[in-house]
Amino acid sequence: MNKVFKEFSDFLKQYNVIGLAVAIIIGGKLNQLVTSIVNDLLMPAIFQPVLTSLHLGSIEEIAWRGIYWGKVLSATLDFLIVAFLVFLLVRAVNRTTERIKESAEKVAETAQKIVKK
Repeated sequence: MNKVFKEFSDFLKQYNVIGLAVAIIIGGKLNQLVTSIVNDLLMPAIFQPVLTSLHLGSIEEIAWRGIYWGKVLSATLDFLIVAFLVFLLVRAVNRTTERIKESAEKVAETAQKIVKK
């Protein structure tokens, strides 16, 4: 039985499953936050005059010929905001990685110069 637990532990370490699980949980909460911002803040603020004139309570109630355009619009805004936040995160990570790589190259060049002397 200990062998199975060791293999499982090695699996978790090798594939960084715990980090992936944390990322999924944070991603889910980020999605909830963005959905709330879109549905409860942006949509009412932007579309309230239109909704009032159509006698609707929320953007998700807008429908035409059985298609709920409000839900589509809300989901599109959710997607765009999450995609933009992911872009900003990846951009920041890439820039940090580049800076670290440049610093390491400078340190290596300096070390080579010192060794040559």
